[in-house]
Amino acid sequence: MKRRVKLAREAKSILPLSRRCILLSVPRSTVYYKTESSDVDDTDCMNEIREIYERHPFKGYKRIRDDLVDQGYIINHKRVYRLMQLMGLQAIYPKKNLSKRRQEDIVYPYLLKANPPMEPHDCWCVDITYIKTLQGFIYLTALIDVSSRCIMGWQVSTCLDTEGCIDALEMAIKTGNKSKIINSDQGSQFTSQEWVYSLSLLDIKISMNGKGRCLDNIPIERFWRTIKYEEVYLKTYDTVFEAKKALGIYIKWYNHERRHSSLDKKRPYEVMSGIENRPKQEQVNSMKNRSLQIAA
Repeated sequence: MKRRVKLAREAKSILPLSRRCILLSVPRSTVYYKTESSDVDDTDCMNEIREIYERHPFKGYKRIRDDLVDQGYIINHKRVYRLMQLMGLQAIYPKKNLSKRRQEDIVYPYLLKANPPMEPHDCWCVDITYIKTLQGFIYLTALIDVSSRCIMGWQVSTCLDTEGCIDALEMAIKTGNKSKIINSDQGSQFTSQEWVYSLSLLDIKISMNGKGRCLDNIPIERFWRTIKYEEVYLKTYDTVFEAKKALGIYIKWYNHERRHSSLDKKRPYEVMSGIENRPKQEQVNSMKNRSLQIAA
């Protein structure tokens, strides 16, 4: 095409321009078109884009283009999109179908409406969330006891697979406790054969949210909000190891030290283990032992 356009533009030809375009199958508008020289250098523009992105990584190419126009740049959103692709930049936002299930997997009914959890270990909720580090995204899986809001098990993984969920379940079982029901969404990790088989071996009933009903798993969703606003959003994790260490410290503090408003200002571990129902002196001794364990 470029060669034909060049031939059509040849001034030495004896044929008129319209005839040349017909013979070469080239639109006359293409021949007449002249590329406008841009006053904005790509390098300068990319530097400005990177500065805006580093301050507000949630902004996409259209919002960054608006910021550039406010700074006096004459540029359209298509050019900003092209430069961001060249730089490998993409807005940070919740991705679609993060927990999309495989259609061939079995979906289990939601059991908590007919069996509302009243005591610790009546039901655990499990879910996965993603956290950004300088090395990329990591995935945090956690199991929370619905009645006590105590985190029973958790695991950080660099892959969104079932293995991280199994590891979190093993941590929870190693505490010496076992839930009657475990509720999850319909994600592929929780409809997989490995997960279903693990729960069947432990004689734990499987419950799943209805499609599009995130409120069916509200205890773990509320925990995600808490840990992100009180820990994740306040820090920058350079490595996966650093993130895992910091998350472990926070979860330990959350279970043993943080007072929970829905528990009448009690701590999750106290409610889960029944410490608040023991005599006062026994509570004091238990608290001292726990403080020594944390210090160690």
